[in-house]
Amino acid sequence: HTLTLLVLSLVGCQPTQSSQQEPSPPHPTEEQPPLGIDNLSFPWSRLRLPRYIIPLHYHLLLHPNLTSLSFTGSVRIQIDVQNNTNWVVLHSKGLEISKATILDQNLTHLSDQILPVLHNPSHEQIGIFSPRVLSRGKKYFLYIEFRAQLAEGFYGFYKSTYRTSAGQTRTLASTHFEPTSARMAFPCFDEPTFKANFSVRIRRSPEYISLSNMPVVTDVADGLVEDQFATSVKMSTYLVAFIICDFKHITATTFSGVQVSIYAAPEKWLQTHYALEVAVKMLDFYEEYFNIRYPLPKQDLIAIPDFQSGAMENWGLTTYRETSLLFDPLTSSMSDKLWVTMVIGHELAHQWFGNLVTMEWWNDIWLNEGFARYMEYISVEATYPDLKVEEYLLHTCFAAVGHDSLNSSRPISSPAENPTQIEEMFDTVSYDKGACVLHMLRHFLTDEVFQSGIVRYLRKYSYRNAHNQDLWDSLTNLCGDMCFPQYLFAGEHLDLTAMMNTWTLQKGIPLVTVTRKGPRLLLRQDRFLRTLHNQLENHTALSYKDRTHLIHNAFQLVTAGHLPINKALDLIGYLQSETHTVPLLEGLGYLETFYHMVEKRNELDVTHSLGMYILRFFRAVIDQQTWSDSGSMSERRLRSKVLSLACQLDDPPCIERARQSFKDWFQSNGTLNLPTDVAETVYSVGAQDDHGWASLLHTYNISLSEAQKKKILFALTCSRDTNKLQRLLDMGLEGKVIRLQDLSAVILMVARNPRGHHLAWNFVKKNWDLLVQKFQLGSFCIRNILIGTTGQFSSPEELTEVQLFFESIKEQTSQLRTVQIALDNVRKNVRWVQRNLGTLRNWLNEQMK
Repeated sequence: HTLTLLVLSLVGCQPTQSSQQEPSPPHPTEEQPPLGIDNLSFPWSRLRLPRYIIPLHYHLLLHPNLTSLSFTGSVRIQIDVQNNTNWVVLHSKGLEISKATILDQNLTHLSDQILPVLHNPSHEQIGIFSPRVLSRGKKYFLYIEFRAQLAEGFYGFYKSTYRTSAGQTRTLASTHFEPTSARMAFPCFDEPTFKANFSVRIRRSPEYISLSNMPVVTDVADGLVEDQFATSVKMSTYLVAFIICDFKHITATTFSGVQVSIYAAPEKWLQTHYALEVAVKMLDFYEEYFNIRYPLPKQDLIAIPDFQSGAMENWGLTTYRETSLLFDPLTSSMSDKLWVTMVIGHELAHQWFGNLVTMEWWNDIWLNEGFARYMEYISVEATYPDLKVEEYLLHTCFAAVGHDSLNSSRPISSPAENPTQIEEMFDTVSYDKGACVLHMLRHFLTDEVFQSGIVRYLRKYSYRNAHNQDLWDSLTNLCGDMCFPQYLFAGEHLDLTAMMNTWTLQKGIPLVTVTRKGPRLLLRQDRFLRTLHNQLENHTALSYKDRTHLIHNAFQLVTAGHLPINKALDLIGYLQSETHTVPLLEGLGYLETFYHMVEKRNELDVTHSLGMYILRFFRAVIDQQTWSDSGSMSERRLRSKVLSLACQLDDPPCIERARQSFKDWFQSNGTLNLPTDVAETVYSVGAQDDHGWASLLHTYNISLSEAQKKKILFALTCSRDTNKLQRLLDMGLEGKVIRLQDLSAVILMVARNPRGHHLAWNFVKKNWDLLVQKFQLGSFCIRNILIGTTGQFSSPEELTEVQLFFESIKEQTSQLRTVQIALDNVRKNVRWVQRNLGTLRNWLNEQMK
């Protein structure tokens, strides 16, 4: 077994799929007497499917029953046989196969026998044996009938529910296939290179509607309704989608005639209008930017009540968590508006990057996710300049640097073979570092050259698969030496591939140290591992981005042990004269992080001194804030953060104003809407007494606004009553009042509370098996839970406790990179306290004199 894994990981390192040495297909035999399953052994040992059978076209029929929560289906797959064989191997997970046959091109059965179907559950594969040999160069049809229960959780073909304001529970069925869950809905060749066309039919009761990637062509009524959808373009299995629900929608048309619709639960229909405006604008923008028409006649966007991630780019039917699509003008803040805009920008960018051109294997998922994350910024900046999205790109890159400065990081392009490893690839490295590397490359090549190279790449590989090298070739071949004349040395132009491979094929961020020796500057480059101050006296000489970078870099160097903390704190002393939001928030964010770390260690003197220092230092900024929704995006962002922190630090004027606002809101009985920028802060202060907490929980239970519910949930986790915090954790696990999709967020928010960080950790340990059962092991929910809870620890004793727990579950987590990241984070925190706590205490004593 160890050897098999080693071979698989080596295969994953190959530059292209076609360069792999494929084993021969199982030896073909002529027509034989009937064989029972007992006479056959599974013919394939690898995780990846053999390449000698290529799917061309799926004819898929599904009949979900939303009463019994089950579905039946059949699929007829046209296959192209590349080598003589008796076996067809494909993916299936949790499906009961009731019948399997193989037909020739004339739809004539090859055999009168019932074909044996062998299962290999560990690889999520089935093997179908044909007594008659399938001949090389010929096409056949593989026909399979199957049934299963609608999945619990958030993958495959799964059930979701919502509750009406009258208290009725309604059920719907939806899909989420990326990366390896299409095989839970129908037998298929579930790898990104096996692109095919899909013709989908769905049978349903008349009270529901059905949606899929393509528009409905016909529906046939006979008690049940059968919707027949147009044949799709050629695409990967993970992009197939179908939904059966009773939702309402609104529709508009883009400049080029694409029909755009937003679907939501009927009572949330009024919250869909902003998303429709954004989606139309974004599709128009992308068609122009990519210079390639969107290839489908329609684009549906739908808010699914139970949804683990933020959204999913299924071609023509993008699915969203409700908070990522719905916008309620009365309760959604500007930050909520920005989030909705960016998520829609991300998913629609995928319609080209990912859907039209797909990475060859999951090791290069950054080609999908890094591009879509970066296109969020390009598209929103072009379509909604007032949202000031460029101010957020810095923090995307800072997140990447923070992750990449741990030993447990990985290269952007990394081997991944089994479903858990593949799931883990959807992380900060693929998204944030991928986006920041592209940002760097765009500014290196110039906007025009970068955009032209992207168009070339998309055109060349449309409806195909690509990998890293294809992108570098598209960018290099376009411009030759004209792109970077400043980098020509001795007649040789820069090798773009060699340069970009250093960013994508090795992990880490470079730390460049510059020293002056007389007239010379000496530069030394090391990998930056977390294991500069008079520059800002005349801060207006630097751009706000450079000022923010200096603050960020200084505190990163503190963490790495390259700079004493007092020097970094002196550096941000200039912030009292800073007028730009972004550097202000950067400095404030670090002070807040230090405060919460010492607060959780019960370092009462340092906690008190640091809190008093923050309030005194930012007094003028705090007092300038109005409790309203007025001002620019930057001003509103600052208002939310500053007032939230002031109330967290028990600033008397802030607490008094918030209490009065909460009282006014509560007594209005729902007729008063709080300013959205400060609503979360007001709720958090109101939640500190029993009556306020209970009334907020009631409002949470009945609210139709996910934006409001998100703010209330945060406030509820701010309680200083551990019994209330435990109750929230239990409700999250139960999944009724607080949806299961929000459990990881509840755990993280409780863990951030100094009264709750051990509570949350003990909850995770106690319910570990249940959590893995509800969320897949490699999922971002499990990653967030592990990293978020352990990330609150900073003592050697806590590190030992975390190590012991991980040791106890090592059979499950031995291949989980998340465990190493979590341990690295705790070790980093322990070192930070050992290095900096004493210096911080002394520095604060000097400041408070």
